[in-house]
Amino acid sequence: MTVSNYKKVFKQLQAKPVKLKRFLKHSSPKERNCGISKKRCERCGRAGGHIGKYGLNLCRQCFREISTKIGFKKYS
Repeated sequence: MTVSNYKKVFKQLQAKPVKLKRFLKHSSPKERNCGISKKRCERCGRAGGHIGKYGLNLCRQCFREISTKIGFKKYS
C-alpha cells in the first residue's frame, strides 16, 4: 500500500473510530530506520533521486528548480 493510498483510506475512516483503530493497528506503514524511504525531499516529499550532500536534502527535480537561487552554477 502506498503512502497516498494510506492517507486516502485514513481520511475515509475518520467517521468510524472502531474501524480506524483496527486499521491503524494492522495496516499502517511501519516506521523506517534506514533505506530509501527514510530520506525524503524537504520541499516536495519525494523519496527518489535524493541529494543529501552538503545537507541539501532535496530531490533532483527540486534541486534543478532552486539551484541558482542557492548559489550553484551550471558549467556546460
